[in-house]
Amino acid sequence: KDGTTRPMRESDIIVVAPYNAQRRALQAALGDSIRVGTVDKFQGKEAAVAIVSMTASSRDELPRGLEFLLDPHRLNVAISRARALAVVVASPALLATDAASLHEMRLLNDLARLARRSAG
Repeated sequence: KDGTTRPMRESDIIVVAPYNAQRRALQAALGDSIRVGTVDKFQGKEAAVAIVSMTASSRDELPRGLEFLLDPHRLNVAISRARALAVVVASPALLATDAASLHEMRLLNDLARLARRSAG
């Protein structure tokens, strides 16, 4: 805000997971110094860095389906929590998932576009 800089702290980072089971696993691995939550928990909150875990690498690992994981509104909320840097962590295998409908094809295309934009 005032142009000063400081080293990044753990409190500057949030980790967003789509599922509570993934949230619990990440919190256990990262400890209490990093805030970990679902999209719903972080709605309206921000951090300098948001790390978004896509959790699954295939349709078989998605308890609520591809439409939930790749919902554009939920993904936008997760990414837009970052004030400076958003990192989406996903398996390349997720991009190779076969679409079961035209809607799923659009969702996978959006994810591929996001991956392509961030890679280049």
